[in-house]
Amino acid sequence: MKAKFFSELTTRELYEILKARAEIFVVEQNCAYQDPDGRDYQSLHVFFEENGTVTAYLRAFAKDENTVQIGRVLTLRHGTGLGGELLRAGIAQVREKFSPERVYIEAQCHAAGYYEREGFRVCTGEFLEDGIPHVGMELKFHGH
Repeated sequence: MKAKFFSELTTRELYEILKARAEIFVVEQNCAYQDPDGRDYQSLHVFFEENGTVTAYLRAFAKDENTVQIGRVLTLRHGTGLGGELLRAGIAQVREKFSPERVYIEAQCHAAGYYEREGFRVCTGEFLEDGIPHVGMELKFHGH
């Protein structure tokens, strides 16, 4: 597992991250949207690699002073437990590097159970993002 801020990424890592994001969000989910949205510069990038290829990835950025938003969550190895491992590693890195009160995520509705297993709770109504139903979910840290 690697966790790096934008300036720490090698050009190869950045390329592999963008390639994996395009494979999942543009090709597999058939969404035409602008993936490099400028937020990557302020994000922590958490990812797993196998033979130089990114197999699981998420990014995290400060949404406000108390909240870190996780997004672009993907795994190329479905059904292996890698997704849960990625999310747990991402949450641990967010706690260590940002110390927020909560983590927020805009989850595709079909994936809500995956986030609930890690302690997230739905905190918004359903909404459409790029034609796909989503819900806002949050994970609050105790002691805040």
